[in-house]
Amino acid sequence: MTTQLGRQGSDWWRGAVIYQIYPRSFQDTNGDGIGDLKGVIERLDYIASLNVDAIWLSPFFTSPMKDFGYDISDYRGVDPMFGSLEDFDRLVEAAHARGLRVTIDQVLSHTSDQHPWFAESRASRDNARADWYVWADARPDGAPPTNWQSVFGGSAWQWDTRRCQYYLHNFLSSQPDLNFRNPEVVEAILGEVRFWLERGVDGFRLDAVNFCTHGELRDNPPRESSAEGFLGVRPDNPYGFQLHHHDKTQPENLAFLEKLRALLDEYPGTTSVGEVGDDDSLGVMAAYTQGGKRLHMAYSFDLLGERHDPAFLRDTLTEMEARIGDGWPCWALGNHDVTRLASRWNAENDAAKLRLYLAFLLTQRGSVCLYQGEELGLPEATLTFEQLVDPAGITFWPAYKGRDGCRTPLPWAAQAAQAGFSGGAPWLPIPEAHRALAVDRQEADPAALLHATRALLAFRRTQPALVKGDIRYHPVRDEVLCLERAYQGQRLLVALNFSDQARELPAPQAARPLDAAPELVNGTWTNGRLRLPPHGIAIARCPQSDAEDTSWDV
Repeated sequence: MTTQLGRQGSDWWRGAVIYQIYPRSFQDTNGDGIGDLKGVIERLDYIASLNVDAIWLSPFFTSPMKDFGYDISDYRGVDPMFGSLEDFDRLVEAAHARGLRVTIDQVLSHTSDQHPWFAESRASRDNARADWYVWADARPDGAPPTNWQSVFGGSAWQWDTRRCQYYLHNFLSSQPDLNFRNPEVVEAILGEVRFWLERGVDGFRLDAVNFCTHGELRDNPPRESSAEGFLGVRPDNPYGFQLHHHDKTQPENLAFLEKLRALLDEYPGTTSVGEVGDDDSLGVMAAYTQGGKRLHMAYSFDLLGERHDPAFLRDTLTEMEARIGDGWPCWALGNHDVTRLASRWNAENDAAKLRLYLAFLLTQRGSVCLYQGEELGLPEATLTFEQLVDPAGITFWPAYKGRDGCRTPLPWAAQAAQAGFSGGAPWLPIPEAHRALAVDRQEADPAALLHATRALLAFRRTQPALVKGDIRYHPVRDEVLCLERAYQGQRLLVALNFSDQARELPAPQAARPLDAAPELVNGTWTNGRLRLPPHGIAIARCPQSDAEDTSWDV
C-alpha cells in the first residue's frame, strides 16, 4: 500500500513539525476508556488545523502492555484495544488526504517476553532462534554475567530456568533484548520495518535506538560520584551510578543503522528519527545522523530536563551545532516519558511563558516534535499511588511519580463527561485542572495558547530560514537569547526574553519587523534598538549585507 503524498518530497522531514500522539490517551470511540485508531481518524481535522506536517503514533502494536506498548509481541499486528490493520490503513489514507504524513514508533532493541521469537529462544540452547536474544551463563557464584543495570531498576539480567542462563533486558524483565550480533535477527527486524513501509508509512521514530547492540560482557565502571546521576535518570535509580561503556551505544550499531537507512532509501520520501540517551548524547546524535548513511535525524533528552535558563539552552545548542556537521537534529520540549513542559519549566497557567518556549523550539535549526497537549499548555497531572499504572512510577515511588502524569487523556470538551475523551471510565483519571484548558474552551478564546500555537506554526511555514536555514547564536544578554537564521538570501534575527522584566537591547540598524508575523511576536525594532516585553518574542528581517553588524555581540 502506497500513497502519492507519502512518496513525494524526499526531504519533507527537514524542518518538519511532527505532532506526537499517545493513542491510548487521544480519543476513545468505543467507550472502553482507552483511545484507539478510529479516535485518531476522528480528530485528524483538529491535528491538521494546528499546521503541523506529520503525526507520530506511539506504539499501537500487539502487546501484553506491561510497558504500555513498548513491549511488542507482534510487530505486524494492531492490538485489538486500538483497532485493526484495516483501521490503520484508513488512518494513513485519511491523514495523507489532509496533507499529514504518518510516522510510527518502532521498538527494535527488544521485544516482549511473549513474542513467539522469545518463546522459541528460551525453550533450549540449540533451537533455530536460540541465539536471537542475549543469553549468558552465570558467574561461578551464580551472579549475573555483568553488573549492568536496568533503566527500570535492578540488574539488567534475568535468570531463566528453562535454559539455566541469564538473558539481558535493559528495561523491564519482560522486555528481553534482541541479539543484533546475529545477522538473522538484523534481517528479521528489517523485514518488520519493511512491512510498515509497504503499508504506506512515511517514517519511524526509533525507540532507544542506541540500545540495539551490546558490547563485550564486561562490568561497567562506576561513576566517580553517583550523585552526578545520568541524563534523564533520577539520582534514586542505580542505573545512574555507572558509566555505560559496554551495555549500549556500541560502534557496531552504526553498521545496523546503515542497513536500516538503505532499506528506507528504497522508499523515497520516508524518514527516521532516533531517540538516544547517553552521557554524550549530543555526540551520538551527530554520529547517528552525519553523512546521509544512517538516521535522517535524532533527538536526545538534553532539552527534556528541568533546566531551561537561556545560557544553558544556548550552550547546549551551540555545542550541537559545532559537532553535528551535515547531520540533522530533532528537538522536543516534552513527550510521553517526562513531566509536562508547563510544570517542568515553571509555566503552569502562564501563557506568555508557554508562547516563549514554543517560539524558542520553533526557531532552532532542526525538526520539531510537539507532544499532544502542549498546544493547550496542560500541566502535569497529580495522581495518587493507587492511581498509578506506570511500572517505573510504582517501582520508584514516592521519590518519582512515574510517567502517568504526562499521559492522562486529552481534554476535548470542558463540560462533557470524561472531558469528551470517552463514554466510559478512562484508563487514567482526567484532572479537573485540565478541563479549564480543554480544546473547546480554547477554541472560543482568541487569546488562548491553542490559537497562538496555530499562528506561530503557520508563520514558520512561510519562512524558509526558520525551516531549513543555518543558525548562528549571539551572546545571552540580560536573559535574552539572540540568534539568527539564514537561507537562500533570507536572514532573520530572533530574540527571546526569558526574563519576567522588559528588556531593551542594541540591535542592527537594518533590522525590520516582518509584516507576516503573528501578534505574539511582540518585540519592537526601532532605530537600532530592540524592546521586548516580559517573556517577549522578536523576529526581524535583515539584509545579508548587514551580516557583519556586531550590535548583538556587545
